[in-house]
Amino acid sequence: MSPAPALRDALAGVRGFLLDLDGVVILAGGPIAGAAEAIATLDRRAIPYRIVTNTSLMSRRLMSAWGARHGLDLPPERILSALSLSAAYTRRRHPDAPLFVLASDDARSEFHGQHLLTDEQAGRPGASAAAVVIGDSPESATYDNLNHAFRLVRGGAELIGMHRNPWWLTPEGPTLDSGAFVTGLEFATGRRATVIGKPSPAFFREAAGELLPSLPGASRSDLAMVGDDVFSDVLAAQRLGLRGIFVRSGKHGDQELASAAARRRGGGRPTAVADSLADVVAALG
Repeated sequence: MSPAPALRDALAGVRGFLLDLDGVVILAGGPIAGAAEAIATLDRRAIPYRIVTNTSLMSRRLMSAWGARHGLDLPPERILSALSLSAAYTRRRHPDAPLFVLASDDARSEFHGQHLLTDEQAGRPGASAAAVVIGDSPESATYDNLNHAFRLVRGGAELIGMHRNPWWLTPEGPTLDSGAFVTGLEFATGRRATVIGKPSPAFFREAAGELLPSLPGASRSDLAMVGDDVFSDVLAAQRLGLRGIFVRSGKHGDQELASAAARRRGGGRPTAVADSLADVVAALG
């Protein structure tokens, strides 16, 4: 069977989509060919979707504005990010309590109304916080701030990682991601982090929960996750009952597919493989 019919068969009955951002819609700071048109087609056909991303460098508002400048129609309300869900988590878990959030100024705007410590306050002798939240921010991930985070977690603060991604692709090439800092703080403090972003099951439950109410009679098996990370996107979604569509337009390729298939634990095969989001949408019945 040729790849196109196999993809069409895998998508039969799909009523909604979760779309990764990096590697599916954009790559290395620019839109992927055909992605804008594919999203416009979903809108035109009234097929609901959410952009689901571990990106924690910018707020949904800024992400939407960036997309608009590049021809991508991504309303903030259709974006679920590790950043926005981390802010929602601390709002529920630690209402009105002090938080130390390592993130950009724009990213911190997602925590509007919450009590955020400044870098100076977090570094004062005897400082305490209910939680330390680690996100993407080259300017905030200094030795001093990581040391403040280390001391606060040792003092009892919950360690929260917006995600655990070790690296990502930027215009400069493969780039260290904040998951490395989360893992380092776990090692240094002896505490296990609460990780909000993919591949956390809670992330996919939240995302699926946004789509299913608008699809009477639908279940998670009627949703498809389209991602370029076979482990954090595709297989993680499949473990929650969604279909997993792997696309080759991002950071992973056939080598990772083979590695995932060979793993006895945590491995598996995608429901289907495609070259791009454009090919996925073109294969819809």
